[in-house]
Amino acid sequence: MSDLAKHFAKANLTARPPPEPLAEEPPEYEDDSSSASSMSSTGTVIPSSTLRPAPAIHWSDYFAQELFLERNADAGQPDQNASGHAKFHVYYTPATSPKAPLLVLHHGAGSSAMTFALMAKEVRKQMPEVGILAVEARDHGSVVWNSDGEVDNDLSITLLSQDLVDMLHLTQAKLGWKELPTIVLIGHSLGGAVVTDAAYRGLLGNKLLGFGVFDVVEGSAMEALKHMQTYLASRPKTFPSLSAAIEWHIRSRTLRNPQSARASVPSLLLQTPDGRWAWRTGLSSTEAYWENWFTGMSGKFLSGKGAKLLLLAGTDRLDKELMIGQMQGKFQLQVFPSAGHFLQEDLPEKTAEVVVEFVKRNDRSTLVLPPKVSDMLAQGKKV
Repeated sequence: MSDLAKHFAKANLTARPPPEPLAEEPPEYEDDSSSASSMSSTGTVIPSSTLRPAPAIHWSDYFAQELFLERNADAGQPDQNASGHAKFHVYYTPATSPKAPLLVLHHGAGSSAMTFALMAKEVRKQMPEVGILAVEARDHGSVVWNSDGEVDNDLSITLLSQDLVDMLHLTQAKLGWKELPTIVLIGHSLGGAVVTDAAYRGLLGNKLLGFGVFDVVEGSAMEALKHMQTYLASRPKTFPSLSAAIEWHIRSRTLRNPQSARASVPSLLLQTPDGRWAWRTGLSSTEAYWENWFTGMSGKFLSGKGAKLLLLAGTDRLDKELMIGQMQGKFQLQVFPSAGHFLQEDLPEKTAEVVVEFVKRNDRSTLVLPPKVSDMLAQGKKV
């Protein structure tokens, strides 16, 4: 079984106890599943009240701007193949150089743009000139309505990749860019499938420098889907506070970096009328799209135009098609064995290093070409 499948199947069984035992106390979150309750009580040490996570961190600590982008199909806006009105939510940090590429980051299912918060900040430390646009998919912070005015949560892969491209063009229009900059797409999990589809279908033309996929390949993803509903049933349905939600993510080892958990977890939840906190996205209801997201992904990844990066948390996730492609040198492969599925949150500095190296290696604007012989002769220089 792949590491991703193990994560889904054993999410509540992998908590790492602290060096010294702590006094147990009743969990602060509500769990309506009896099986989940029995699972969470096995091998889990609940932190004492003195070890509560710090308050949530605001998005402005990691991005320069929060943008809301409106798409109206009746307004004749360009590059809109989807019908109906949309309000997209993105975070943006502008480039400091007109020639610098723009990193476009797409999260996974049930996640948000804030999953890239720490990584994005590290990227800017290592490559200050690069721009960053972190987007949120429909039903994950963005909203799309159909022609009848009803919310459209169709999460099929072609619509998600078109939404991604629309967000890029709407950002261009809102910020007054004359043209799109050079683009590097980065996607985690479902987001990896989205950027792969966009690259494969050539939706960005020659503006696409390359694309990177974080911890998802077709084979292991399809295997993990068998365990997805079991995993979802084991999760708490509500939390009494954001601190309790952050604590659960750390205790269950869903996230292994407390600072990243404080940044990303609050964006996954909405407060209910009774004051509790529930998941923003109902992942169980998206089951109809799961196979659509990942079927054929390996072939599309290898055939997509542009440089390719595959960053994994375990080598056993490579399927046969990708193993062959890797041996043929068709993409860059990096493995972080010590990371969990959310590797960009668990190891933001290392992830940023790989992304920056990938961008610098493939950015054509930084190439210094030798002078032409004809130019040297015209200047009277010896050749």
